[in-house]
Amino acid sequence: MPRASLAMYDSVSPVQAANDRIWQGIRDRLRAAGYEAPEALDRVISYDGIWLQPDLMLAQTCGYPYVSQLKGKVRLVATPVFDFAGGKGTERVSFIIVADSCEAESLEDLRGAVASVNDWGSNSGMNLFRAAIMPLARDGKFFSRIHISGGHLPSIKAVQDGQADVASIDTVTWGMLARHRPDMLKGVRILAESPSGPGLPYITRLDASDAEVEALRKAIADTIADPAYAGAVSALGLTGIEVLTDEDYDRLDAYRREAERLGYPIIA
Repeated sequence: MPRASLAMYDSVSPVQAANDRIWQGIRDRLRAAGYEAPEALDRVISYDGIWLQPDLMLAQTCGYPYVSQLKGKVRLVATPVFDFAGGKGTERVSFIIVADSCEAESLEDLRGAVASVNDWGSNSGMNLFRAAIMPLARDGKFFSRIHISGGHLPSIKAVQDGQADVASIDTVTWGMLARHRPDMLKGVRILAESPSGPGLPYITRLDASDAEVEALRKAIADTIADPAYAGAVSALGLTGIEVLTDEDYDRLDAYRREAERLGYPIIA
């Protein structure tokens, strides 16, 4: 049986319920088109552990892991479009956040601060953050220390608790929390926005046929447009999908190349 996961945005219960509902619509449309589709989303395997599984039907990855690890090993299906602040179409920035009590008025004011990074492979939490900081770095350094949190929610909490002074947060994560769990954003504020890049794409296994990829695109688009799923679509902030290419995502790797050229290959 094929596997499907929407674990990249599955952190709080209203979002989980909406993902389950959206998957029902996608699943039923795929089955009607003649494809075997799993009954439910897989929440056993890790969000990244499913990416290269040979039975993958649908998952979502981060743009930077796509260009650095997955390109040529999976197929792009589509990129979702959200109605949250911090983006237009498939383009998304990261929100660079500090505590409400922080007196910083610009990124320059954070020189020597402690930065929380969710993980080294993240686009929004590291790559776009590095792109924002690289013009300010001196001799490959800007922050006094890097705190690795393990995720966007722990990074927000690290700033709230004073373990870190600043973090770079995915704007869809921020928007979903603002919509469903605003209590989880108390005590922090947006200081700046990073450069932008294409958002998190849906992927499938490399040997999926063109017909299956097209069926996936149609099933996702039609579910989002179906009034029967309007509640779940609204909960997730979805407005549609766009089909992007490897060339579109190469801009994310261009930030890495520019950081290396400027002598700031690792956020530090």
